[in-house]
Amino acid sequence: MSESQVLTIFDKIIPASLKQAADLGAAGRSYRRLRVVLLSWMLGLAICPLLLVAGMGYYYYNDLLKNSEKEQLEWQLDGSIRSIDHMVDRLKSVVQFAAHRGPYSELTNEDNLEKLLIHIQRYYGFFADLGVVDRDGVQRAYYGPYDLHGADYSREDWFRQVVEQGMTISPVYMGFRKAPHFAVAVSNIDPGSGQSWVLRATIDAAKLQKFVNTIKTSAADDLFLVDEEGILQTPSIFYGETLSPFSPDVVPGIRRNLTEDNEGIFEAIGKIDNTPWSLVILKRHYVHQKDWREFKNKLFIMVLLSIVVGILIVYWLVRNLTGLIQRTDEMHIVMLQEAEHTDRLASIGRLAAGVGHEINNPLAIIDQKAGLIEDLIGISGEFEYKDAILESLQGIYRNIERCKAITHRLLGFARRTDVQTESIDLRQSISEVLQFLENEMVYNRIKVDLQMQNNVPEIVSDGMQLQQILLNIINNAIDAIGKDGTITITAYPVAGDVRVVIQDDGPGIEKEMLSNIFEPFYTTKEQGKGTGLGLSITYGLIKKLGGDITVRSQVGTGTAFTITIPISHEDIDDTGK
Repeated sequence: MSESQVLTIFDKIIPASLKQAADLGAAGRSYRRLRVVLLSWMLGLAICPLLLVAGMGYYYYNDLLKNSEKEQLEWQLDGSIRSIDHMVDRLKSVVQFAAHRGPYSELTNEDNLEKLLIHIQRYYGFFADLGVVDRDGVQRAYYGPYDLHGADYSREDWFRQVVEQGMTISPVYMGFRKAPHFAVAVSNIDPGSGQSWVLRATIDAAKLQKFVNTIKTSAADDLFLVDEEGILQTPSIFYGETLSPFSPDVVPGIRRNLTEDNEGIFEAIGKIDNTPWSLVILKRHYVHQKDWREFKNKLFIMVLLSIVVGILIVYWLVRNLTGLIQRTDEMHIVMLQEAEHTDRLASIGRLAAGVGHEINNPLAIIDQKAGLIEDLIGISGEFEYKDAILESLQGIYRNIERCKAITHRLLGFARRTDVQTESIDLRQSISEVLQFLENEMVYNRIKVDLQMQNNVPEIVSDGMQLQQILLNIINNAIDAIGKDGTITITAYPVAGDVRVVIQDDGPGIEKEMLSNIFEPFYTTKEQGKGTGLGLSITYGLIKKLGGDITVRSQVGTGTAFTITIPISHEDIDDTGK
């Protein structure tokens, strides 16, 4: 039976599940993809709640500031409107008092009108002039700095309103004098004629602006009056001078709008009763703008630092986790490979036992028949081809011996002997193996460099099986070198074990061959020079002794086998597990 036939039978014996597991382990998983997936999920789980909490804090603190700002503006708006109401009431009271102080006939006398205005200005200096208007809207008497005698106000809105309501305050407008002003007018009935007439007092817009400035505080960025059509009654910092347009829709309330440069601005508008005016307060920034800015900066820094620290921690965790998974997978692959190798050894052992017994019987018959032929030729006389037949018989004997050696190894591989422990001096065991191979090494001019540390302790193991392990490895080193080389043997203790490194300076082994070097019937030697069982037997023996064997090789430099042997064999069972 050839080696190829044996390998074919062996491949059929190996369980398919172990092969599939080994192939899966060799393929492996994408650890980079696993790392990216874990990193993405863990960062999402860590950062999303952080951003959610930070966003909620930002939103609620901003909402709190908005409400606080609205309350402040509401309080300021109410206070400012009360101040303007008080001023308007004073204006109305003064003009009403003046209108009822004298009859129409006396007030149409400009001297009397002058005295009345001077008297009023003594206490209320913001009045600019006084005028008496008849029922037709024509000004009959006037005292002031403008030439308004005979001015016709019949088409003015304020005149129609005062006739209907009895009193009115006009919006700020230019009028006949071509200067911004507003009028306070009161209608009255002349007792003598029973005709209605109007006392009209005007105030310059500058005086109104001056009063508005007195109620403006630092809490407001801008404060001004507008009429019902949205025209400025006093100057505005943001919207221009008096009589400039503000907004066509003047709706009372407090709201937050956006300016043209996308900046938030609070706008508070309040209607002043019995006047055409509405008070407008503008606030571009929060009252607690400094606190809001500090809060945003601190929140941003805290979130940024938390994200950075979270990324570093998650990356460290993911890296260690994927490394642990990778190491676990590698250990799993090694265990599968060892299980596969053990199963192969067990299977080839059963096969070897049968093959060895089946081959030994034909070999014995062939040997016997060849001896009989040799004896018959020996007692026969000389004849043609006698020497050729004898030479062929010698070839038969040599091949019989070779077949016996193979079957002997097969039977030795299949035989499961118990471990017989004893105390072993490792230096002495190595020396005995080297003495056994001394002639072969001298013949091939191979030197041995034995480097054993003095602190190598005695070990408790099976001496015969340990020597067989050393013999197989050193013998392989001799075969690898061929002639003219060096074998270096080093031994040293390591954490409860002893390591023996056997290194040669031969041609080395190709990298792709190293993974199969302990497989049964796998050999790197030339055809006919090896059976491929030596290292398989060695692997099985060292595992049975509770140790391990590894190989490193570099083409052109050499090969090194590292044998790890436990110092004590007490915790190792007979199966080597």
